[in-house]
Amino acid sequence: MPTMADVARSAGVSVATVSHVLNGTRPVLPHTRQSVLDAIERLGYTPNNLARSLVTSRTRSIGLAVSAIRNPYFTEILQGVEAAALDAGHGLLIADPHDDPAHERTVVQLLHERRVDGMIVAPSADPRELIAYLARHDVPTVFLDRLVDTAAASPEGAPGSGDGGLRFDQVCAESAEPTARLVAHLAGRGHRRIALIAGLPGLSTTRERIAGYREGIAAAGLPHDERLLAHGDSESAGAERATAALLSLAAPPTALVTANNAMTLGALRALRDRGLSVPDDIALCCFDDFPWADLFSPRLTAIAQPGREIGTQAVRLLLDRLAAPDRPARTVRLPCAFVHRTSCGCPEPGPAAPADRSAESGESGESGEDGRSGEDGRSGESERSAESERTGESARPAHAGRSTQYPQSAQFERGTVS
Repeated sequence: MPTMADVARSAGVSVATVSHVLNGTRPVLPHTRQSVLDAIERLGYTPNNLARSLVTSRTRSIGLAVSAIRNPYFTEILQGVEAAALDAGHGLLIADPHDDPAHERTVVQLLHERRVDGMIVAPSADPRELIAYLARHDVPTVFLDRLVDTAAASPEGAPGSGDGGLRFDQVCAESAEPTARLVAHLAGRGHRRIALIAGLPGLSTTRERIAGYREGIAAAGLPHDERLLAHGDSESAGAERATAALLSLAAPPTALVTANNAMTLGALRALRDRGLSVPDDIALCCFDDFPWADLFSPRLTAIAQPGREIGTQAVRLLLDRLAAPDRPARTVRLPCAFVHRTSCGCPEPGPAAPADRSAESGESGESGEDGRSGEDGRSGESERSAESERTGESARPAHAGRSTQYPQSAQFERGTVS
């Protein structure tokens, strides 16, 4: 097996120069660098990363611990993490904590024992053991999707615990305001009994989406009925049970909001089993878009999260932390997109739809056949164009056949950092 010394002899340079080319530790003249790269290719040399790590104390690897990897949303996040890590010359080690705090602690320890340079974790609903381990071993870590109150969870005496919490960076999508927007959209369709199927208790995403649901109910002037809030525990089976319970109420909901894509499937199964049609019998909006949501009949109105961008941002935050361990912690919240389809009871968006013509003339939409008043029926394309003009940014690419609209709130400015 060729060595670094063999590469140096073949290229006519010193071993130190080969090292600088491989590690980027010092500028090398372009023609010298090319000579080294040609020698590496000619000899088939492969750097010994293990030996390099003994010298640099870095393995150029990142540990990723994310539950529900089969979920399309987390798959999209994983793709963003992997691409950004590879671009930075880092490998990726992946583990699934299964949303179990004890197992989470175990897999994070295993990743740490593999000497990863840092971790990216979507924490469980009870991350105290996780945070205690990361703090005790001073592991550079970024939390994604699910935020953690690091100040409250900081073990006494842990690094950073005396200055407002541990130095853990975090990145997520907005949750509260997009959920409120779904409620407002359904209320604008005339619904007064709007139910939420919420996720696993304890997760920040669950808390924020419940808060957004309640804000939307209050803003629409609808009566508060706690019986319309059910927990599906972020799973399809849980959502199926929650939907059945909601439908058994003396006054069942006329519209449902599901708080993730797995629960959307469970809700649809429960509705189908009871012979209910969406949106004729009950309207449906969901948090988390997914690639085949526009293949359902009706097509699913949804909030789309920027999963790939969340993964990319998590890697950037981690690399920044590795470069500057003592810098203040950052929390990045990314905007979501409202994807207007037909499960909410609206007509198919499109340039020929009556809703588009009324929007262009500044008039409200026509009332539906069920007597519910319609809300602004602008097509996704026209609203996306308006938003692009307002912010100077183009909207996130949408899946085929869907119209993507960015919320108008100032809280949805891209890349808000706290």
